[in-house]
Amino acid sequence: MVVLKNNKLFSGMLAAELQALEQTAQLNTYKAGRHVFQEGDPGDGLYIIVEGKVQITCLVGQDQRRVLSRLGAGDFFGEMAVLDNQPRSATATAEIDTQVYFILRDDLLKILARSPSLAVSLVKEFSLRMRDFNHHYTQEVLQAERLTLVGRFARSVVHDFKNPLNIIGISSEMAAMDNSTPEMRQAAKNRIRKQIDRLSNMINELLEFTRGSASTVVLARTDYADFVKQLVEDIRPEVDAKSVKLELENEPPVTALLLDPTRLPHVFYNIINNACDAMTEGGKVKIRFKQNEKEVVTEIEDTGKGIAPEIAPRLFEAFATYGKSQGTGLGLSICKKIVEDHYGKISARSEPGRGAIFSFSLPIRREEGQKGEGR
Repeated sequence: MVVLKNNKLFSGMLAAELQALEQTAQLNTYKAGRHVFQEGDPGDGLYIIVEGKVQITCLVGQDQRRVLSRLGAGDFFGEMAVLDNQPRSATATAEIDTQVYFILRDDLLKILARSPSLAVSLVKEFSLRMRDFNHHYTQEVLQAERLTLVGRFARSVVHDFKNPLNIIGISSEMAAMDNSTPEMRQAAKNRIRKQIDRLSNMINELLEFTRGSASTVVLARTDYADFVKQLVEDIRPEVDAKSVKLELENEPPVTALLLDPTRLPHVFYNIINNACDAMTEGGKVKIRFKQNEKEVVTEIEDTGKGIAPEIAPRLFEAFATYGKSQGTGLGLSICKKIVEDHYGKISARSEPGRGAIFSFSLPIRREEGQKGEGR
């Protein structure tokens, strides 16, 4: 068996040891596309390629198979079975018609016990192989994760942009109708302008989120009651179109708060639109307010099924979908960042017999040592 004699694994063996090894080896043939072994098969021995090519693959994620290595004549594979006697962690497949020598683990271990030089050679070669496999596997996993994140991010953008684009489309059709009055056209123009501004602000938030770096926070004193009432009027047509009723349980406090009127609306839009998505057969979204000497607390509650306890602790993590048919959870991650940039806090909870309740606070005046206004 010239293949074994010239193989680097066995080059240091004595003639008698090599002869004993040759007597135990089995010559097996595999047609192109046939598996030599698969993940989960018993780890029963070592393979050495006589001729042909073998591809070593493994699953990355749930359904993506990645190539770890391609081997040719003289190469070996299946070596981990010699070391740990565990099930196969990868799949070996003949790329073309291939012949291999197969050495049973027990036979190889008997020879190793009599040949220290072979043991040293095997450990050295196995170590080099593992380093190469680990590097390759790590690169494959990272690439797969990158592609997955890009896809999920793209789905999030499409989902979040649908609502303002739909309003722009409807408003454009209304303005173009033959019986449209100047007042109707002006109202449509205003709605389109607001939705374009909304899209622009959403893009800026997404870009800021992907940069992951601190940004300059510019806050201005704004009457919270005026801000909320105008925002509710802007979002109400969008909510009505989904058979959801939006109502204020109490009047927003007439209080001047430091806020960014271009960014804070995203918090309302994201939470309310998520509620609408969860209530596919319609429902109600209620907004209420509480105020003390330190802060104004806004609560947004829906009449949906609520938040499962296992979801709540990770609700504001990026790309956490938890079975949602649309979106990725990126919107709530952005909400958290916006509220924190306003020096507030955001949380979510559910109570028996009630839907999801989102609560966020905005300070009336900031404590000593925090960033100054407009900085």
